[in-house]
Amino acid sequence: MSNKLFAKPFVKWAGGKGQILNEIRKRYPAELGGRLNKYAEPFVGGGAVLFDVLNHYTMDEIYISDINRELVHTYITIQDDIAELLDILEDIDSKYLSADIDKRKQMYYEKRERFDLLKSVLDETPELAALFIFLNRTCFNGLYRVNSKGGFNVPQGSYKNPCICDKDNLRTVSQKLKGVTIVHGDYKLSADFIDNSTFVYFDPPYRPLSATANFTAYTQSGFCDAAQAELAAFIDIMSSKGVHIVASNSDPKNVNEQDNFFDTLYEGYEVSRIQVNRAINSNGEKRGKVGELLITNG
Repeated sequence: MSNKLFAKPFVKWAGGKGQILNEIRKRYPAELGGRLNKYAEPFVGGGAVLFDVLNHYTMDEIYISDINRELVHTYITIQDDIAELLDILEDIDSKYLSADIDKRKQMYYEKRERFDLLKSVLDETPELAALFIFLNRTCFNGLYRVNSKGGFNVPQGSYKNPCICDKDNLRTVSQKLKGVTIVHGDYKLSADFIDNSTFVYFDPPYRPLSATANFTAYTQSGFCDAAQAELAAFIDIMSSKGVHIVASNSDPKNVNEQDNFFDTLYEGYEVSRIQVNRAINSNGEKRGKVGELLITNG
């Protein structure tokens, strides 16, 4: 066991599930890796649950997807072009970490501009993936946020020694992703993959707790209440196939005890409330424990 390689998320991601992984594990199906030998994660994000499954279970088929094109491109690049990616990322890492504060700032905004240029012309090369990782590791709080024109607009963060190129982990991630189906697109595309031998984890953009707490702007399109209801209807259809489902979301009762939005939406499911440290908030005084939901169908 000591020689076994364990992969971990290669990006920081708003709403990442690392700190509640133990709670999610409790809701894994008992047959995972046995009768349930397929895994799907249609909102993969940072992939904390994905890598936990890859690290601990032998699955016949795995499907992941996300609506964020650059994130998916980075997964695919790590899967298929790890050597070239590491060459580019190591060069960026060396130049950034050896620079002074002013030069780092200049380099950050130059790389951000280059990233937006490549992104705008759909130039999906290892350079784009390297820039995605670099920006994630050096921007403010690891956020991925775009403006109305699709431009990445997160400012530089204040880090003395950011881990930009984690070669060992990226190589391990590359190995773990071999054979994984990686798709850019809407979660509904997973329907053809999902059957009664599948465990599915749904981690959609969370319903914001207030108008100023919306960290879901990682694409130009949002995820409103109607979209949450549409997802719940999709989950109902998947559940009817005999699929084991775990889903997560914010708890509206953090701000309004009378708000039963998800309790009503997922009537008939088990809705569990857990406490989580809020890790990403622009106002440091508002960071702390908040309630989140884990929703299961059995």
